[in-house]
Amino acid sequence: MKKHFFRSLPVMAVIVMSCASAPKEDHSWIRKGIDVASAQLKLTAEEIADSAKLPRCISVGYELDFLCKQLEHQSATFKDSLHPNPSPELVGKRQLVGVSDWTSGFFPGSLWYTYELTGDQALKQYAIAYTNLLYPVREEAGTHDVGFMMNCSYGNAGRLSPNDTIPTVLKQTADNLIARFDTGIGVIRSWDFGTWNYPVIIDNMMNLDLLFNVSKLTGNPVYKDIAGKHAYTTMKNHFRPDYSSYHVVSYNSDGTVELKETHQGKNAESSWSRGQAWAVYGYTSCYRETGDKAFLDFAGKIADLIMSRVKTSDFIPYWDYDAPDTPETPRDASAAAITASAFIELSTMVPDGKHYLDYATTILKNLSSDTYLAKVGENQGFILMHSTGSLPHGSEVDTPLNYADYYYMEALERYMKLKGLEYKNL
Repeated sequence: MKKHFFRSLPVMAVIVMSCASAPKEDHSWIRKGIDVASAQLKLTAEEIADSAKLPRCISVGYELDFLCKQLEHQSATFKDSLHPNPSPELVGKRQLVGVSDWTSGFFPGSLWYTYELTGDQALKQYAIAYTNLLYPVREEAGTHDVGFMMNCSYGNAGRLSPNDTIPTVLKQTADNLIARFDTGIGVIRSWDFGTWNYPVIIDNMMNLDLLFNVSKLTGNPVYKDIAGKHAYTTMKNHFRPDYSSYHVVSYNSDGTVELKETHQGKNAESSWSRGQAWAVYGYTSCYRETGDKAFLDFAGKIADLIMSRVKTSDFIPYWDYDAPDTPETPRDASAAAITASAFIELSTMVPDGKHYLDYATTILKNLSSDTYLAKVGENQGFILMHSTGSLPHGSEVDTPLNYADYYYMEALERYMKLKGLEYKNL
């Protein structure tokens, strides 16, 4: 036996040497992203502590000629829709909003995710304080965005610091959301403004997670059932044959489609980048919560469309897939972060998911580079740079956005969980 054992030593040595020489995967980009996020969020939380408001973006202006070139039409056709340029003293400054703003839940949500990743108790205390600001939102009945507002804040609080109040708050919020559901049309109404009869935007797919969450908290299937019906009606009417999405679909009162158009994209038939991200994220969530394979198949089709349409080498898309392919065209880091988060989850649901994970990883590495990741103490306390809110309105063009930060942190959390990584070992 000894003779055979020693005869095998050279082979074993080769194996050991091979294992020893295998390069260790570099996760320094993750550590960098989390450390920057932690520092920036703390800085912001301290600086705005007495305001009872939340950070949304950095105020920026626009040039009309530039918007016209991006939209490839004459300014006279949309001048009246433009947001006014901010006064000079506000340009470059942090814009704060009240709790009724649709983005109010993202800052506390970013604090929760960064606390989850680091275990930093200071972040937890900030997260609790800024989440509590949103308590009055539980009574908001005039918007579908309560899913964004409350599930990102109170929903994450319920995961990471549960108490008896949170389920009640989320249920009251969800009750207001399902009150906007029309049983005849089969969807949740999005907006209460404008000339549309019954407008529904693709963004509304993101508010369904609140309903799924409350259905589990209460054991009441009605919330889940309404979410599923909304998703099916949207799947039927919001998408083109190539699985790109319209931004706005308005319905007649009998459930037929009144019109299909955009509000934030280049034109009615273009593919607004963040809209495609909302779509793939929403249908991935729907499959997670329902197990309905139709949702999984649909999410995969949208994901494949995204991968085929994004023109940029770093996978951070232009603000619209049909925007001019020029160096001046603004990117949308928020669309990239949402896509990355969705793709990471989607990659775990399909047999051939590695290409989705690889795509998401490339996005995250690029968002964690100096091109998009802020330097500590700069960028008015935001984590990421170069997002676009609504270019056709001259609103938030090439600026940090709080929801880009939120989905970046969520994507990092999902990536680390999938890879079995811990912050302390990075």
